[in-house]
Amino acid sequence: MNPKIRNLAVPDPDPYFFLPEAVIENISRITLLSKRHPVNILVAGKQGCGKSTLVRQFAARNNRPLATFQIGLLSEPGQLFGEHALKDGQTYYRKYLFPDAIQTSGCVIHLEEINRPEHPKALNMLFSVLSEDRSVYTDELGHIKVADDVVFFATLNEGDEFIGTEMLDAALRDRFYVMLLDYLPPEVETRVLNLKTGIPEADAQTIVNVAAKLRNNSRDPMVVSTRHTLMIAEMLSVGASVEQAFTGSLQISRDTLESVLLSLHVETKKVGRHTNGNSYQLY
Repeated sequence: MNPKIRNLAVPDPDPYFFLPEAVIENISRITLLSKRHPVNILVAGKQGCGKSTLVRQFAARNNRPLATFQIGLLSEPGQLFGEHALKDGQTYYRKYLFPDAIQTSGCVIHLEEINRPEHPKALNMLFSVLSEDRSVYTDELGHIKVADDVVFFATLNEGDEFIGTEMLDAALRDRFYVMLLDYLPPEVETRVLNLKTGIPEADAQTIVNVAAKLRNNSRDPMVVSTRHTLMIAEMLSVGASVEQAFTGSLQISRDTLESVLLSLHVETKKVGRHTNGNSYQLY
C-alpha cells in the first residue's frame, strides 16, 4: 500500500464474528478470484445482521486496507471522485479518497447503502469502474484504472420496512456476485452475546428469546437486529435489568415487553430455538 494515501488502513479483526459455512467457503473463492482480476460482491440482508462487519472482517483477515464510502450521500455523477472548491478566490479541483483507493493494489472498497443514493444518476460512473474494463475517465483526473487485486463490496438493506431505498439497477446488480445474510440462529447469537459482552449464557439466551418473540410477532413484528441485542447485552453487563436494557435500547412499550417476558416464562425460555447453529463458524 502506498503510505502516502490518507485514511487507508487494515482494520482490526473481530474475534467473535460468525458466518454460515457456505458463506465462508464463498468468500474463500472470492479471494482466489481477486488474484486474477478485481471482483465485485453485493452483500444484502436485513438491517444490523453483520453486512458491514463482514466487509471489515474480510479486509482484516486478508491484511488488506479498507476504504468505506457512503453511497447514500451521493446526489450527482462523479461525486465520489472529487469536487470543485473555492480557495482564496480561486477555483480548484479537490480530489477525494475514492480514486486513490481504487488505484491501491489489494484494497477493499466498501460501497455502503448502494441502493440509496440521493439521485440514481449518481451511480453512473460506477458502471465503468465495476465493468470488465475496470477504468473510468474524468476531465479533472484523466484516465483512472482500477489496480490489481482490488475487491469491491457493496452492501444494502432489502425489504419493505426500509423506507427510501430504491431497487438496485439491474445492469449494476449484474456486475456483482451476491451474498445473502440473515440474523444468526438463536444458539449462535446467544454465544456471540456471551463472548462479546461477558454476560452469563442464561442472560444472553433470555435476550435472544425476547428478540425472537418480537421478530416473530404475527400481529406486529419488530426489527431487532443483532446490533440491537449486543447493545442490550452491554446494558446488562453494566447492571441493567432485562426490562431496563430492552426499553433503553428499543422503541418498545413496557406493556409489550412484560407480555413477551411473561409468555417466555410460561414457555420455559425455549422460544425461537433452532438446530442449525453448527453450520455457523467463526470467520
